This record gives sequence, C-alpha cells and structure tokens, in this order.
Amino acid sequence: MLTVHHLNNSRSQRVLWLLEELGLPYEIKPYQRDPRTMLAPPELRAVHPLGKSPVISDGGLVIAESGAILEYLVDRYGEGRFKPAAGTPEALRYRYWMHYAEGSAMPPLLLKLVFDRIERAPVPFFVKPIARGIAAKAKASFVQPQIDNHMNYLEAELGRSPWFAGADFSAADVQMSFPLEAAAQRGGAVARQPRITEFLQRIHARPAYQRALERGGPYALA
Repeated sequence: MLTVHHLNNSRSQRVLWLLEELGLPYEIKPYQRDPRTMLAPPELRAVHPLGKSPVISDGGLVIAESGAILEYLVDRYGEGRFKPAAGTPEALRYRYWMHYAEGSAMPPLLLKLVFDRIERAPVPFFVKPIARGIAAKAKASFVQPQIDNHMNYLEAELGRSPWFAGADFSAADVQMSFPLEAAAQRGGAVARQPRITEFLQRIHARPAYQRALERGGPYALA
C-alpha cells in the first residue's frame, strides 16, 4: 500500500491529487505544521532525514521531492497516462515543466513569503522600521519583479496550449499547480493573467483534485 506522509498546506497535496487521477489506493499519514514557526514536525525526520514533505512510502521504497514522486508514480503506475510519448516535443516540454516548477518558479515566491513574514514579525520597536524597510525594498526591487516576470512568461506559455506539456493534461500540470496556487494566494500575482486564472479554475474543477482536497484537508498557501 502506498503511504503519503502528508503535511498540511504543503506540496504533498499535489501528490494526493495525482494519486486520485491515477485511481490508486493509498493511505495518508498526516502531520501538522508548528502554528508558530509553520515548520514541519520533527516526526517527519523518522521518515526522511530532511524532515520535510512530501514523502511517500511504497513497499520498501521511500521517495522524497515532489517532482521525483510524481515521475515515479506516473512511470510505475501510469500505464502510459499523464505523460507524453517518449521522443516527442511534448515529452521535452513535460520534462522542462517538471523541473521548472521548483527550480525556477518557486524561489522568488519563497523569498516573498520570507520577506512578508519579516515585515509582520514581532521585533523591538526601534528595529521594526529598519526590518520593514529592508523587506519592502527587497520585495519592490527584486522579488516582485521576478514573480511578475515568471507570471508573464507562464501566461504566454499557456497561450501555446491548454496544458503545460501540450494538448493533454499531464503530471506536469500537477507539478505546476503549486507555484501558480502560491502566486495566486500570496499577493494575487495572477490577477491580471487570464490564462493562468483559467488554468487554475480548470484544475480546481477536476473531480480528482476535489477528492484529494477531501482526503487531505484544508489547503491554504497564503
């Protein structure tokens, strides 16, 4: 039986979604973030040394990293579904988006999250203006322009085809869901991007996505 070590409000939600798309039986072992630090609990270190989610167990295998997990599930259980045929232009696009999601799209979104928290963090009154000023400057001069650049790029790419790897839905769309949902919830970075907005509406309407939410619990990235 596949087990998903599922951390609330995390990348593991898209693992549940792909499992529902594949129609595979699985069980969930839930973990809750520390409400103060928002970090994963130490119990996850017993599963994987980094103590982060997502992690899945499949028999004697323990697999971490979202992209590696999604590729494993599609290769092992997909029976040709959710992945373009090898050697096609769509297969190359599929591989690109599987890596782009975490390698390029997520870093500026994570920086925004960090600087947003610096602005809100309780600090001595004489330090607060300095901390807020540095955070605001970093966001305005570097972080937000990077996010806008990525969102403009993704908006244009979705003009090429309805799904990221081509005409058909694939695991690349599952992988790309997290950065786009994070961008939408952390400051509305996709509000002026109609194709991205429509993409999010389409994935949220998929029955498998909705079943994953029912099993995984509340999901918010703000």
